[in-house]
Amino acid sequence: MPIRAVLWDIDDTIFDYTGADRVGMRRHLENEGLPDGYASTEGALDAWRAITDVQWERFAAGETDFQGQRRERVRTFLGRPLTDAEADHWFARHAGHYEAAWSLFPDAVPALDRLADGYRHAVLSNSSIINQDRKLRVLGVRDRFEAVVCAVELGISKPEAGAFHAAVEALGLEPQEVVYVGDHPDIDAAGAVAAGLSGIWLDRDGRGGRPELARITGLDQLPGLLARNTRFGAPDTFG
Repeated sequence: MPIRAVLWDIDDTIFDYTGADRVGMRRHLENEGLPDGYASTEGALDAWRAITDVQWERFAAGETDFQGQRRERVRTFLGRPLTDAEADHWFARHAGHYEAAWSLFPDAVPALDRLADGYRHAVLSNSSIINQDRKLRVLGVRDRFEAVVCAVELGISKPEAGAFHAAVEALGLEPQEVVYVGDHPDIDAAGAVAAGLSGIWLDRDGRGGRPELARITGLDQLPGLLARNTRFGAPDTFG
């Protein structure tokens, strides 16, 4: 069964989340001051990312809700107890700087352009529709996608098969007709394969080490991979 649609991750796939988050937090700390316990801004930025990863894993596992993971990121990073309102206000100040740094990866729009005629397109994200729909509109690409499906509203998240199936159902297709593209080898590519879709790992850092997964190192390679593979029985890797 040929691939008829591309299902996309957003953060660190088409949108440079890591870059925007790091730039935004750096600017935020310039205004707020370096919290106690950090010897340098670079150390604080690394800690923020590590804390974010942990809290997103808790959210994906259903251990906390979307707002809860934000609050715990702030409390852990600052190393002190905060009320919900205090944590929300601190995060909101950070978010202003973060959103000012939003940008797509340079290869995102060219890839979407090259795939526009041959495939349908939708999004599956482990975030919320409020955040991701607005993000796509601000970045000027919301109209590229027929549907935007998000974990907060679904009540389940990647890599659970039900999350992938909900996005496939939104397109009115079968899992075998859809390929998922994302930056995380387990949550995105392997999760998609386990759910019956094709999966492609966008390995921008060139880490490799997962020979069982179809892998690309940039979205410029995606059209060629799709043209040569229908179900990716033999993973085609680049880089």
